[in-house]
Amino acid sequence: MQTNLYLGPLSPASGPLYQQIVDGIKREVLANRLTAGSALPSYRVLAEQLLVSLITVKRAYEELEREGITFSRQGLGTFVAARGNDRTRADRRALALHALRSAIQAGRQAGASDRELVQMLRDELKAQPTESNDEPIRGRTI
Repeated sequence: MQTNLYLGPLSPASGPLYQQIVDGIKREVLANRLTAGSALPSYRVLAEQLLVSLITVKRAYEELEREGITFSRQGLGTFVAARGNDRTRADRRALALHALRSAIQAGRQAGASDRELVQMLRDELKAQPTESNDEPIRGRTI
């Protein structure tokens, strides 16, 4: 059974089209709108829906398979891998960690103390809506 897939409009101004497809599918997997075993549209169907070439979709699907997010079966199609969500989540966490490290470096270069940086992070976490049932931040003070 094929899953309905909404990736939104693609724009050449937002980077390579194949990468926008990869990012969109990862976003759907991470949000559990695409679950393990879900069939992705065929190259031709997705290319027609997104108004891109077959080669663009093929490249995106190959990238997703290389990353372990999807797998393909000859004659059957492309499906979300059992551990696709875990891999996508791990990639997102790695990006978040990189962003945090960059923010720490920028804060220290701006003369902020570790205590000030932690307080900034706490303030920003409180200001941002959560997407899960995370518990409030508790723990030691720095």
